[in-house]
Amino acid sequence: MKKKKVNLRDIDPKKHQGEHTHDDRHNHGSPEKASNFSTYLPAIFSFVMLIAGIAIDYFDAFPFFKGWIRIVWYTVAYIPVGFPVIKEGWNSIKNGDFFTEFFLMSIATLGAFAIREYPEGVAVMLFYAVGELFQNAAVNRAKGNIKALLDVRPNEALVYRDGDFVPVDPETVRIGEKIQVRVGEKVPLDGMLLSEKGSFNTAALTGESKPDTIAKGDTVFAGSINLDGVIEIETTKEFKDSSIARILDMVQNATARKSKTELFIRKFARIYTPIVVFLAIGLTFLPYFFVDDYVFRDWLYRALIFLVISCPCALVISIPLGYFGGLGAASRNGILFKGASFLDAMTKVNTVVMDKTGTVTKGVFKIKEIKSITFEETEFMKYLMAMEEQSTHPIAKAILEYKADGSDYEANDVSEVAGKGLKGTVNGKTVLVGNKALMTSNNIEVPTETDGIVESIVMVAIEGKFAGYVTIADELKEDAHQAIKQIRDAGITKIIMLSGDKDSITQQVSKELNIDWAKGGLLPEDKLNEVEELKKQPDTKVAFIGDGINDAPVLAASGVGIAMGGLGSDVAIETADVIIQTDQPSKIARAIKIGRSTRSIVWQNIGLAFGVKVIVLILGAGGLATMWEAVFADVGVALLAIFNAVRLQRMKWD
Repeated sequence: MKKKKVNLRDIDPKKHQGEHTHDDRHNHGSPEKASNFSTYLPAIFSFVMLIAGIAIDYFDAFPFFKGWIRIVWYTVAYIPVGFPVIKEGWNSIKNGDFFTEFFLMSIATLGAFAIREYPEGVAVMLFYAVGELFQNAAVNRAKGNIKALLDVRPNEALVYRDGDFVPVDPETVRIGEKIQVRVGEKVPLDGMLLSEKGSFNTAALTGESKPDTIAKGDTVFAGSINLDGVIEIETTKEFKDSSIARILDMVQNATARKSKTELFIRKFARIYTPIVVFLAIGLTFLPYFFVDDYVFRDWLYRALIFLVISCPCALVISIPLGYFGGLGAASRNGILFKGASFLDAMTKVNTVVMDKTGTVTKGVFKIKEIKSITFEETEFMKYLMAMEEQSTHPIAKAILEYKADGSDYEANDVSEVAGKGLKGTVNGKTVLVGNKALMTSNNIEVPTETDGIVESIVMVAIEGKFAGYVTIADELKEDAHQAIKQIRDAGITKIIMLSGDKDSITQQVSKELNIDWAKGGLLPEDKLNEVEELKKQPDTKVAFIGDGINDAPVLAASGVGIAMGGLGSDVAIETADVIIQTDQPSKIARAIKIGRSTRSIVWQNIGLAFGVKVIVLILGAGGLATMWEAVFADVGVALLAIFNAVRLQRMKWD
């Protein structure tokens, strides 16, 4: 099915995009209306009429309750619940789709009327309608997390134009404009914080309830809720490219990407239903040739029971709902699967390959060690910071964080020595800042202790003498150790690290995290080649986790591509199959658990539906089951399967 491009501003949070499912076609109103009392009135009316009719029949309270009066009574009871189903069946027939559950229920219940089993005809359709109401309620509950995401769309932005902040449609705001966000309001577009600090509720984006406090110059994501004071933001993306718009687009598309199991069941139902219809016809007429005391009415009744039992409602609704429940549970935990097919794919993963920087590390340089030889540490850092203030290198930024207001020394005549570092004067003294190559090219003796350092190292020489060094390292994420342990506990047999960082650092991080095998110094094509080699190994299903643009080719090539969605590049997020919104590697194991639990529940539902139906079909064909058993085999099993699927929303994944 070809998907139509959806304008995110036009998305109705009450509608489920994508292929129509059983619940879409038979949902008598929007999810909001489904919760209104009026939605239940037809079923309540039919129930009261049915119970009253059965009571009159049983107690024989009114002698006139016979003939046409009785027929009209039960017909009036039947119409509120039966007419919508008959109408759906007729519309399906006009569209060339004869063998639907609506057609089966219509034939079975009208047939019951034809053989004067009026109460049973009404009862079957009533329970079917009640089952539909329960199904709609369950679907709406499963959609709750996705609806919550849709509800975080900001409706307006206060943008600074012509000397004042004016409310406009977020789609009209351009990159670089200044917007204002008041307390309790949603941030309308991605941008950079201009105010000194801000505190935000990012639960709708990341699944984390803890407020996120950021400083001036940091990134603010659209959809976050401002918790503390009026803030100003400079927009860095248009609305259509903002984080919330991207997430909404992925969520909308996720519900349309079916799993292989779901597609199989839909195809199976289309073959299975006509077979059952012809079997029911055979069950009605063929016994005439083989049974001595053949009674048409009795065999027609058995055939009608057979039709009711055969209705594939339990399969058609409970399996998509199982996957929908898995998508919702994952979304609530800050994990976005781009489709049900990836929930299935996640269950088959046995090898996890991960990038280092931004995946298990924060991707932010920090000073790890300061070693001063000829000066006090504070004095030494003043010289170093004065030089690094002239540089835009990420390592320079890490060094300048040593003191928030910088150095009170001033560097002059600073020049860059390509590939080696900086040269200049501070307080009239010649200062060199850079790597070992810069030191040796200026005949400065470097202590041998620096040879064993694997982290990035910045060496300093003052007036021709080695003055000390600073080591810079990327910090591990707080949950990195926990993530590796949980991935192993989830049954993953092999964990591999592939990084573009130098091999010595990659090996050190790998050893610290107890990763099976690691390789550093890789270009994007090298990572791709390594993963392709892994895929060639028998029974190896690879998931790759990354965050950078350089990871996009591997994310696309792996069995399951997982991107860090908080700080990850747009290209990586667009390419990946699964997005970890919180940037927490510990969510990887949770994604695996959700995928496995979803698949388990789906197969439980398949087994339950088939098992009960086969048993009751045999009983019905043999005349040992009534319409009441048929109702249980159809609507009852569907409800049991739905309740089983809803368990996904209540499960704990820690």
